[in-house]
Amino acid sequence: MDSQPDQPTQTSPRRGGRPARETSLNRQILALAVPAFGALIAEPLFILADSSIVGHLGTPQLAGLSVASTVVQTVIGLMVFLSYSTTPAVARFFGARNLPAAYEKGRDGLWVGLGLGVVIAVALWALAEPLLRALGARGEALGYAVDYLSWSMLGLPGMLLVLAAVGILRGLQDTRTPLYVAGAGAVVNVGLNYLLVYPLGLGVAGSAIGTSLVQWGMAAVYLVLVARGCRRHGVGLFATTPARLGAILKVGSWLMLRTLSMRVALLATVFVVTSQGSTNLAAYQIVMAFFSFLAFALDALAIAAQALLGKEMGARDVRAEEGKRHVRRLMGRLVRWSLGFGVVTGLLCPLVGFGLGWVFTSDPQVQHLFALALLVVAVGQPLASYVFILDGVLIGAQDVRYLAVASFIALLGYTPMLAGVYALGGGPGEMDPAGFVWLWIAYAIVYMGLRGVTLGLRARRDVWIRP
Repeated sequence: MDSQPDQPTQTSPRRGGRPARETSLNRQILALAVPAFGALIAEPLFILADSSIVGHLGTPQLAGLSVASTVVQTVIGLMVFLSYSTTPAVARFFGARNLPAAYEKGRDGLWVGLGLGVVIAVALWALAEPLLRALGARGEALGYAVDYLSWSMLGLPGMLLVLAAVGILRGLQDTRTPLYVAGAGAVVNVGLNYLLVYPLGLGVAGSAIGTSLVQWGMAAVYLVLVARGCRRHGVGLFATTPARLGAILKVGSWLMLRTLSMRVALLATVFVVTSQGSTNLAAYQIVMAFFSFLAFALDALAIAAQALLGKEMGARDVRAEEGKRHVRRLMGRLVRWSLGFGVVTGLLCPLVGFGLGWVFTSDPQVQHLFALALLVVAVGQPLASYVFILDGVLIGAQDVRYLAVASFIALLGYTPMLAGVYALGGGPGEMDPAGFVWLWIAYAIVYMGLRGVTLGLRARRDVWIRP
């Protein structure tokens, strides 16, 4: 974790027909992105495991999990600024070879994460039932949703600590440690949840309890690692100040607004699919879990963008043309890598949709809807990859205000089409394949397209490259 930053390559001898500097850049991207891929999919794997285990309890249980997990993921998504604000800030100090300042910034993020985690967990535990009713949960599904959300709150402070700690390690150009911790957590989560749900008979609540325990276990590992680094560089764990915490929250507020717009779009989508009935809602849970899996996989390159751009902006004078040229070249390489990833993940979608639906549910109607939706998701994957990498580029440059505005504009454009899908939907007790397909066209293609346009316009200009 304390390795020194790479030295900028000064010469460009050719190696196997390719400039050495280009090869070095590719290796840096892969060295960060490949381990980040494994770490990023840990949380979607938790939800996929929960979906698969709970899905065999019955459709009402799975529908309840769908609504409750959407709330949990919304909270975690809003709090992702704990990683996204910490990574580029730590990376800039890392690039400038100021490791004590890097750990100080990371420590501040941990305290913000713990405090927010406790406050939010208490609030959501108290408001679980009315909140889930507002999202459209009814009957048996409501009871299961309340169970899952209430027990999930036990692990929320731990998960927010994980987000902050992962941001520290990414800023230090270490994505391998989060890979090992997340991989171990995902494996333990599957076994523990199965034990609690079936042999111990805790049902949906057992799934949430198991995930909460795993989240605290992961947090404990990270805290030990960060505490060691702080001691090594003379940084006090309790030496933060309200002003330092306020600085984290100031940057985080823009990232939170960005994420809030994205989550409002997601919650509105859940509201529409809930109106289509339990079958569509159950299918949506599985599709969205898989879509999140793919999205976090694509986000691996966005994490590389945050870490590499933050480091290079700390190590170079980006006020000079040479520094800007280097940053632009790095962005272009990241975009090309990401589009390739998007094509690969798009090809996976129909294979999973038509071949592996039985893994997630035994209901043939839900399997059919799952396969149809993944055809739409497949078409939108290259577009999603473009959106994710530009998001990472602008976060790495700490251009957070524009990100917030752009996300809100995309939400405004998405709302009319989503309203149209709602108006043309079938009755609440019916299976509605056409409405389900249109829902995913609206989300995976129209909404992602709007985000791609707004981010692409910014990325073409140099105003986001700031000292």
